Amino acid sequence: MTDTVNHSEIFDRKRRRIVRDRAYARAKGDDFFSRIMAEEILERLDVVKRDFRRALVIGLPARQFEDELRARGMTVLSADSSSLLARAQGGVICDDDRLPFADHSFDLIINIGSLDTVNDLPGALVLSRRILVPDGLMLAALVCAESFTSLKSILMAAEEDRVSSHIHPQVDVRTAGDLMARAGLTMPVADSDQLRLNYAELGRLISDIRDVGGSNILSGGLSSIGRKVYKKVLSLFQAQAAADGKFAESVTLLYLCAWAPHPDQPKPARRGSGQVSLSTTLAGKGKRQPDG
Repeated sequence: MTDTVNHSEIFDRKRRRIVRDRAYARAKGDDFFSRIMAEEILERLDVVKRDFRRALVIGLPARQFEDELRARGMTVLSADSSSLLARAQGGVICDDDRLPFADHSFDLIINIGSLDTVNDLPGALVLSRRILVPDGLMLAALVCAESFTSLKSILMAAEEDRVSSHIHPQVDVRTAGDLMARAGLTMPVADSDQLRLNYAELGRLISDIRDVGGSNILSGGLSSIGRKVYKKVLSLFQAQAAADGKFAESVTLLYLCAWAPHPDQPKPARRGSGQVSLSTTLAGKGKRQPDG
C-alpha cells in the first residue's frame, strides 16, 4: 500500500505497540483526553451534510465511540498498533503509515490520538487519501505542540545538566495544514483547542499522559526518571502549585479535517485569504450528493 523510505525513524515501532497496549489495558480508550477528542469529532461529524456508510477508526477510542458511528448507520472497522484493541473490538493491527487496505475502501476515516506518534506522518496522510473514496472525509484529533509545557519545564529543572526526552515532539497547527495539502487532500482545515487544567497530584497528570499513549516511545535507549529525579520533580510540582494546591498545566488539542479529491468539489481559496471556514469545509457546501 505504501512505499517505504529507508530513513532513521524517530519512534520505536515495537515500543509504540507495547505502550498502546498498556494504554488500552489501563483505560480502554475511555481516558480523559480521548473522551474530549471523541466528543469533539462526533460534534463536527454531525455538521457534515451527508451520510457515510463505511468508516475506519484509527486509534484507541472507547467502544462507545464506534457504537455512536454505528447508530448513524455506518459499518465501522477499527485499526491500531495495539493488539489488545484489535482483539477486543475485532479490529486490524497496523500502524497509521502502514494501513493494509485497498484504495477507495472507506468514505470516512477518523483518527483519534494517534497521528502524533507516527514515524511517517506525510505517508500516513497520503494513505488516508488513497483508501478514501473520492469525496471521502478524513477527521483527526491529536495532542498538539505546546502541550504539557509546565511538566516539561519542571522535568528539565529536575534533571539539571542531564536532560532527557520524556515527551515526544509534537505537530503544530500550520505544519499539519501544510502536510494535508501536500498529501493531496482537499479543503484542509487545521484548528486547535487549548485546555487549561489543574492537577492536585503529579501522579494523576502522568497517568493521563500514559492513558492516551503518551509515554516515551522515541527510538534509542530509554531514559527513565530515577527516584532522586522524581523526588525533585514532585517537589517542584508542589512548589509551583497555586494557593489551592493545584498545579496548572495546558494541553492543546489539534483537529484536522480534509476531503479526498473529487472533480465536483469547490476550488480552494488562495492560502491565507480566510475565505474557507471550518463550518464550510465540514458542511461540504457546493459538494455533490452521495450516490444512492
